[in-house]
Parts: sequence; C-alpha cells; structure tokens
Amino acid sequence: MPGHQPMTPVKPAATAEAPFVLRLDGITKRFGALLANDAISLELRRGEVLALLGENGAGKTTLMSILFGHYVADAGSIEAFGQTLPPGSPRAAIDVGIGMVHQHFTLGDNMTVLENIVLGAEPLFALRQNHKAARARLAQLADRFGLAVRADARIQELSVGERQRVEILKALYRNARVLILDEPTAVLTPQESATLFETLHQMVADGLSVIFISHKLNEVMEIADRVTVLRRGKVVANFRKSETSREALAAAMVGREVAQPKRQAMAAGKTVLRLAGVSVAAAEAQPALRSVDLELREHEILGIAGVSGNGQGSLAALMSGLAVAASGSLELLGRPVTRAEPAAMVASGVGRVPEDRHRFGVVGDMTPEENLILEDYRSARFQRFGIFRFRAIAEHAKALIRGYDIRGADEAALARSLSGGNMQKLILARVLSREPAVILANQPTRGLDVGAAAYVHEQLFAARARGAGVILITEDLDELLAISDRVAVMYQGTLSASRPVEGLGLTELGLMMSGAAAQGGAGHAA
Repeated sequence: MPGHQPMTPVKPAATAEAPFVLRLDGITKRFGALLANDAISLELRRGEVLALLGENGAGKTTLMSILFGHYVADAGSIEAFGQTLPPGSPRAAIDVGIGMVHQHFTLGDNMTVLENIVLGAEPLFALRQNHKAARARLAQLADRFGLAVRADARIQELSVGERQRVEILKALYRNARVLILDEPTAVLTPQESATLFETLHQMVADGLSVIFISHKLNEVMEIADRVTVLRRGKVVANFRKSETSREALAAAMVGREVAQPKRQAMAAGKTVLRLAGVSVAAAEAQPALRSVDLELREHEILGIAGVSGNGQGSLAALMSGLAVAASGSLELLGRPVTRAEPAAMVASGVGRVPEDRHRFGVVGDMTPEENLILEDYRSARFQRFGIFRFRAIAEHAKALIRGYDIRGADEAALARSLSGGNMQKLILARVLSREPAVILANQPTRGLDVGAAAYVHEQLFAARARGAGVILITEDLDELLAISDRVAVMYQGTLSASRPVEGLGLTELGLMMSGAAAQGGAGHAA
C-alpha cells in the first residue's frame, strides 16, 4: 500500500456484551410466487463482523437491498441504533450510519477521488463546495484506518485495490457505523486482501460493525466473529466462528456435504492451441496483448491469473473470435487460424464459457431450450430445409437439463429467470455437450456458491479427461491452484512463463499479479 506502513494486528473489540447496533426482525419479501426472504431475523453488535452466507438465490442480496432501502419488505422491521428505519429509504439508511460497498464499484472513472467521495454528501445547490475541509477530513480518515489514497487522482488511474479503498472511504466519510461488504475480495490480489483484512480489524477495534458477504469460506473463517447461513430464503444456521469449520459451513449452505473434486495427475497430450508472439491492438476498456506466447495441450488445464483489467479480456476475446491479432500467429489443432470470428472459432472446436453470463452467456429473453441450441441451431439435427425440428430440440434440452441438473429450467419461460448457478449450468451444458477440443472458461465460478462451483469443476475435469485442453481465466486463486495443471500470470498485457501448479503458492502468485516479481517468457509447458 503506497505510503502506508503495515499495522500491527489489532485484536478485534470484544463483542459478547457490546450493544446491538442493528436488528432485523421477521423480514419477509415475495416476488410473485417466489418467497425470497422468509421471516428472517438477525442481529449485529458494535465492533462485530457478521458473515452472511448462502447459495445463489438464497436471499442474501434481497435482504441487504431491504436493509439499505432499495426494496420494501412485505413484513418485518429494521432497527438501527435504536431507531426504526422507514422502509424503502436509502437516505434514511445512510443518515443513521449504514454504508454499503458493492462488489461492482460505483465510482465515476473521470472524476477524482475527492470528487467521488464528496458527491452526494454535500448540498447539491451550495454556491461553492468546501473542498479544503473535505480534503482534510479525507486525509484524517485515510490516516486513521490506513487507507492511503491520492485525493486528486482520477479513478481511472487507480488499481482495483485502490478503488476499493475509495469505496470504503466514501462510506466512512458519510459516518458509516455499519459497513456492508459484498464479495469484497473478488478482484483483489492476496496481498491486497490481506491489507483489507488488516484494515477491517482496525476498523472493528474502533467500533465499526461489518456484514461480510462472501463465497470464500477461508476468508469467512479468518475475518468473521459469527456466521449466519441462509438457504431458500430462511435462516438455517447461526455459528460462532470458534464452533464451526469450512466443511460445516458448506454443508449448511447447500443442505448436504459438499465433496470437492480433486485434480488427478494426467499426462498431457498433443498441442491443441498455440499463440506465438501475438499482439492485439488496444481497444476501449480492453488492454492490448503484447507479444504473448501460449501453448495448450490435450488433457490439461492452463490457469491464467491476474488482477482484473490486465489483458485477460483481450485474450478471451481473441480466443472467442471477437478480436483479431495485429501480429503473431494463432494455431488451433495444428492449423493456422485465418478467419477469426465467433462462428468460425466455434466450428473449429472452441467452446466458450464467457465472463459475464448475463450479457454474453445467454439470451435472457429466450427459453432455456432455445439457449441450449444457440451455437448449433443450423445443424441438420435441429432443422431441415430451414424448418426447426421442435421435437428434437425439446428432447435435446430435456436430456441436458437432466444431465447437468439445471434446476428450474423445465418450468422457466425465459432463461433470465434462472438463478446464477443454474444459468451457468445452462451455458456449460451447451458448450460441453458439443465436446470441443479447446475450452475457454472465463471466470466460470464467479458469484457461485460452493456447491455450484464444485459442479463446474467436476465438468471441467470431465472435459480434461476426455482430451480437451482448458484455458481457465480466474481471479479466484484458490480455484486456480486447486484445478490447474499449469499457471501463467497476465500483467499489463504480457503473459509470464507457465509454471507447474505444484510448489506454487499464493504469495508468489500475488507478487507476480502485482508486477513485483519478474515477468516474461513464453506461456508454454516446461
């Protein structure tokens, strides 16, 4: 952290007898026939970290949206610092001291840090903004909690970790006494995550209370005092951290023991994908690739690590046929790729699991059946003389829905009504059922609960066993080390030499991701 010396770890404030700062009592919310929250009650004390866990669709986001005033509960009440909060009022939540840091930052990229922090916190029609006082207060908060920032830097100039500090400071500037953190480490390096936890310990010791939402159970076990687990809209378990384990939390989330698939040693086969000196011109919101070398073989998973925005999007776009190499060569199954467009890449044997399942993975206003044939609808299997064979399409969908356990797809009129985990299963079913030789899995478990993530890993292992080569792009380093055979790191458009996963640790990976370790070399097998 620039300009900031590591703090001595501070023991969190004792919470057993601390006063309650927040009570949710009997919160119930329906969306049509869906009961999203079912009489949920929870409490939070001063100086306490409460982790909120649950499967995708368990009701966590709905509950926090009600707490922050974005939704109005059908029943129940919220009391914060002894005051009953009026329903549906974000301003009331902010005024009483509730702040929220969303997983996807809500900052103006073309504005400075200071401008972002004071935006909405000062009178809109004031003749002049008192930036001198705001700057002094920001400096005081940054120094107090070890959140070093450059007040005059524009957001677009900051790293991901620095942007998160700005989001936290924005909440503290508004006198937040309860801080909701939604997947706060999703795009951070291990070093940035460690710094964040250090800061949280300092804030909690100072009396701040935190609701911590995460799918990373090791982080929950590190930072939380208590854990509340939701399943299907209900509170199903409350634990003190000292009384539980990762395995118990996972079982409580999904209602059964979750068996984590294990990577089995397997000899790599022939090369299925090769990039040699490939560069891609920079595009808006996509850094350029600079002379990237990469080799992928049958029966292996090559993991690509990197802080978000270092060129992973450009690499994925190249492999998907959405970007064209400005120089260098791309070979697929031993043949040079001369026609880089999506349909040609799919026809050549590339299966694509995109980073954003909502925007690029499914067509939300189509049925699950229609989505399952999107990349194959022209085949004779599904149409003849331009007329769709609806019975064949229905039978194909039924088999995949059953085989991939896509829950709710039979009843869903439209794909957008599926939960995140089941939407991801829909994409996997479409891609893997075609048995592609090369699979691009871009953030395949982002936002998925432990059960859904385990299922995704099982399917990638099955494809690897069949003979596919898999490119795994992920910001979850635990996932990367658990299922990859080799790992390479992207940094500012370059790709490091790949390393066998054995003997590679989080610390070394984090240094490479931040540019502190030497980069260079080809991303091919040793």
